[in-house]
Amino acid sequence: MIAMQYGFTLPADYDMSIIERRICEKGSLLDGFPNLDFKAYLSARKNEFGSRDNLYAPFYLWQKPEGASDFLCGPGFEALAGAFGWPEVSTWIVWQAEVSPDIAASRFATRDILQTQAYASLADLRRAESAETEADLARGALASVSGFEPTTWTRVRFRLWKDLPEIGTHTQAYRVGHLSLPRP
Repeated sequence: MIAMQYGFTLPADYDMSIIERRICEKGSLLDGFPNLDFKAYLSARKNEFGSRDNLYAPFYLWQKPEGASDFLCGPGFEALAGAFGWPEVSTWIVWQAEVSPDIAASRFATRDILQTQAYASLADLRRAESAETEADLARGALASVSGFEPTTWTRVRFRLWKDLPEIGTHTQAYRVGHLSLPRP
């Protein structure tokens, strides 16, 4: 599995209703996309949830790398890059992903990016992150993903929620405008 996210920081006076409208119009285009576990269409307004910027930052969980490749090489990503510019796409190898049957009720998301210290025990980190991911569903998360990226040695903790929990100062929170899921 691969987790993937790109984001656009928009001007402080940007009309975020443009993003909301785009999500409404285009969100269902990835419903049932091959190898996609979910795509969360995420946005945050400046000063909302402590966000310093207006953001549009979709997050993906792919079952197989081919899904991410097919999307990035396809017309949807080409149109996105044409509208907003060529983004840096972050990817993480998934250590653990837990998805509730109630995932469709997701209204909020939280994401933490953590630096991994040099020479840390990756096996210990993986065990701890995997246990945390499993425990998140018991705390009310509707999906929980933990992964790592070994080029910059970052880790991601991504969660989907029906109700936004209290968040820390380094956590980015978002609204979920649409959730693309596999077709039943």
